[in-house]
Amino acid sequence: MSANINPTVRRRRLGSELRKLRDGAGMTAEEVAGRLMVSQSKISRLENGRRSISQRDVRDLCDVYNVTDEAMRASLMEMARESRQRGWWHDFNDMPTPYSVYIGLEAEASSIRAYESSFVPGLLQTEQYAQAVVEGTQPDTDALAVQRRVQVRMKRQDRVNGENPLGSLWTVIDEAVLRREVGSKEVMAHQLKHMLELSQRPNITIQVIPFSHGAHPGMTGTFSLLEFPESADSTVVYFEGVTSDLYLEKEADVRRYTSLYDHLRAAALGVAETRALIADIEEGYHR
Repeated sequence: MSANINPTVRRRRLGSELRKLRDGAGMTAEEVAGRLMVSQSKISRLENGRRSISQRDVRDLCDVYNVTDEAMRASLMEMARESRQRGWWHDFNDMPTPYSVYIGLEAEASSIRAYESSFVPGLLQTEQYAQAVVEGTQPDTDALAVQRRVQVRMKRQDRVNGENPLGSLWTVIDEAVLRREVGSKEVMAHQLKHMLELSQRPNITIQVIPFSHGAHPGMTGTFSLLEFPESADSTVVYFEGVTSDLYLEKEADVRRYTSLYDHLRAAALGVAETRALIADIEEGYHR
C-alpha cells in the first residue's frame, strides 16, 4: 500500500462526499435504499465510513443521484478503489474491526487529545506495561493473541517514534493511572520513567489531574479527540468500548467535547508540576 493512502480515511472522505450528493439530490437514506433494494443501514454505514465500499456501489449511487460529471464519477471511483487497499494493521487479521477502524484514523491524525482515567494511553506505553494491560483487561485471551495485540500497540507508536510523528499529542490522565500497579513495581517504574522522557519532546504534553482536585468532568468517562491535516476530514470524538466503539463527528458534539477537554486541562497540574509528581511516584516504585 502506498504510504500516502490510508484506506480508513479514504472511506470517511468518500462517505462524506456521497452524503453531500444525497443531500443535494434531496433524498433520504431510506429512499436511496429503496431505489437500490438494499437496507437503509447499508447506506448509513457507507456514508459514515464504517463499511467498505465498492466501485459498483459508487457507480449505482452516482446513477441514483444523477451525477453526470465524468471527472467527478472517476474521482469517486478512485477513492473507492483506494479505500479497499490494506493498511499495515490488516496484517493482524484477528484484530477486532472497531479497533482496526480506530488505528486507521490514528495513523492519519495530525493531532490527538486524549483523556484516560485507568491506564497509560497506548501511544505512551512500554512493551512490558502494554502486555500487563492486555493480560489484565482481556483475561480470556490466549498468550499468542496477547503478544499480537502488544505488537500492534508497539507498531502504533510509529506515530510517536517514526518518521511521520504526530504534530501534537496531548494527554490528560487521572492520578490513579500512576498509582495503579500494573504488572509489577519494576514495570511501573520503567513506564513512568518512559513517560518522563517522552514529556520532554516538544510535540508531547502530559498533564495529571491529582486526587486532591476532587470531582472533575473526566469522571464520566475517557475519550479522545482526533484531528486531521485535510480540512475535508472532520474532527472525530472517539470512545473505546468492550464490544463496540463510538465515534462522534457532528459539529455540536465535537464542540462539546473540545470544551470538556479544556476543562480537564484546566483541572490538571501544569506540565512542570506533572513531571514532578510522576518523578516522585516513580521513585516510590523503587522502594
